[in-house]
Amino acid sequence: MALTAHPAFSAGAKAVAPLLPGMIPFGMIAGIAAIDAGLSPSAALAMSVVIFAGSAQLVAAQLMSVDTLSLVVILTALVINLRFTMYSASIAPHFQGLNWRWRWPMAYLLTDQAYALSITRYTLDPQAPAKHLYYLGTALPMWLTWVGACAAGIFLGAGVPASWSLDFTIPLSFLVLLIPSIIDRATLAAAVTGGIVAVAAAGLPYNLGLFLAAASGIGAGLLVEALQPPKTVPMLTNSPTGED
Repeated sequence: MALTAHPAFSAGAKAVAPLLPGMIPFGMIAGIAAIDAGLSPSAALAMSVVIFAGSAQLVAAQLMSVDTLSLVVILTALVINLRFTMYSASIAPHFQGLNWRWRWPMAYLLTDQAYALSITRYTLDPQAPAKHLYYLGTALPMWLTWVGACAAGIFLGAGVPASWSLDFTIPLSFLVLLIPSIIDRATLAAAVTGGIVAVAAAGLPYNLGLFLAAASGIGAGLLVEALQPPKTVPMLTNSPTGED
């Protein structure tokens, strides 16, 4: 059976489909920003393929547009993408047994959306079959949409009116991922705390507010989870009827 015809891959593609339209204006903005930073169309497209991370790509383009040192641009992009270290550590146990031919492409394709959809499915159904194919079903359409949207921004973006405010779709696409992930008090505390800190720290340089918000949200979620009473498991008895 071809990879794309596998039921798990199809389920992943179906899950990510509602998020793809929101990626189109996001990618176009990234493509336009790369051209505005002085990159040639081919270099801008290569940037989209190599980095494949929307927020890092936008910040890198902004820094390049003001003649920032290359080392600062690279380090800033790496810092912004540190969250993928947490994502990969969280999702890796679900891909045990896969060899590097699977793991390397899957690592490259890791996005916020692919992670959120996949880890939610794995949490709700730990025994789900072909987990890696479900993940690829969410990740590959994201990659194709992103690269295509960036290309559209690179080659057609000059004709898009600024009054369209395409950047407004970026937070909306992430809100779609956030809501289904709030399943208990701990995740609610993490979401609320992270959101408040992100807004309060939005003015910090180098997008440091993003990391402060992430750390605060994780800390709040862990604290609430630690304060929750432990779940009790009913004790079994030796009575055949289950009664003492």
